Amino acid sequence: MGKFSYVTAGRRKNAVAMVRVLEGDGKILVNKKTLDEYFCGLGRLKKIVLKPFNIWNGVKNYDFYVSVSGGGVSGQAGAVCHGLARTVLKLNELSKAALKKEGLLTRDPRMVERKKPGRPKARKRFQFSKR
Repeated sequence: MGKFSYVTAGRRKNAVAMVRVLEGDGKILVNKKTLDEYFCGLGRLKKIVLKPFNIWNGVKNYDFYVSVSGGGVSGQAGAVCHGLARTVLKLNELSKAALKKEGLLTRDPRMVERKKPGRPKARKRFQFSKR
């Protein structure tokens, strides 16, 4: 284990990711698994998770340990991306403008719309019969 530790949170939909960073050799573990193991080879989700590291190249000096829970795999990938971006900001203040430009520091506010009474789903309606 390294000398210091930061803990930051990332959120997306109902998923919450806690990111811990230590000095190391650049490994990223999500719930004690590698990215390939955790996201089951879904390349799209791995790209989402690794977005903050496309901006910042200092990943080789640190190990990232992510604990994520809640939601589905897509929401969890977004939460991990948000948490990693906030961690990168703590490690390197100079990357703030680039991270902000990419929209990685903003929490995505979109949530599932609630179901309304008298309808089968949030917006869907039962078939209308005129006669």
